[in-house]
Amino acid sequence: MLKSLRTLLTAGLVLAAVPALAETVKIGVTPGPHAQIMEVVREVAKADGLDIEILEFSDYVVPNQALHDGELQANSFQHKPYLDNQVKDRKFDIVDVAYTVNFPMGIYSKKVKSFAELKDGAVIGIPNDPTNGGRALLILQDAGYIKLNPEKGLKVGPADVIENKKNFSFVELDAAQLPRSLDDTDASAINTNYALEAGLNPTTDAILKEGAKAPYINLIAVRSADKDAAWVAKLKKAYHSDKVKAFVQDTFKGAVVPAW
Repeated sequence: MLKSLRTLLTAGLVLAAVPALAETVKIGVTPGPHAQIMEVVREVAKADGLDIEILEFSDYVVPNQALHDGELQANSFQHKPYLDNQVKDRKFDIVDVAYTVNFPMGIYSKKVKSFAELKDGAVIGIPNDPTNGGRALLILQDAGYIKLNPEKGLKVGPADVIENKKNFSFVELDAAQLPRSLDDTDASAINTNYALEAGLNPTTDAILKEGAKAPYINLIAVRSADKDAAWVAKLKKAYHSDKVKAFVQDTFKGAVVPAW
């Protein structure tokens, strides 16, 4: 009996010595800062038993569809107005669980050095999705160049411009294509992740820049059923760590701003 007891105790000690298997989650990001930041989040999360597999997507539509379909457990690439619009239009059962960073949008040009130099009738490229396109137009309104229908809120498009002092024309393009549009437009509004990927510096190259607008803070999204899962808490803790904050501040020098 004593021998059997020793055997059981020994077996228990062996089992206790075996570390628990890390939980693996797939997280979708867009290339550039979101992917770079998630690499650091992955390092931090490992110490907490969470193994992150990072998948990069080149557009803003597929990561939410992949999350909704269960091909991802989370994504980190979008702000809340965009997520809300996607949920409404596509009936995705996904929710935000944590704020991440802010990417102030900039307007860039290869033709002029300042926005004031743009001539009457200039062609301006803007993102073709309702939230980011509206975001670009709101930058112009804040700077006093256009007025928008106040009843539309954040969801505005070129048809909602009610005053246009310099008769700007707006061309709606896929957000990822806007850096390449600079050869053909007089100026283009480009999301910071795509600007950085194209070698544009939002701090020095933008001829007009967005202020710190809280609605456009980026976030982590998961399926509704997972919002209270233990791994989500670990992911949030890793993202909001001092190591990640220091990486964002040291790497992007104000072009990307921690929002926690």
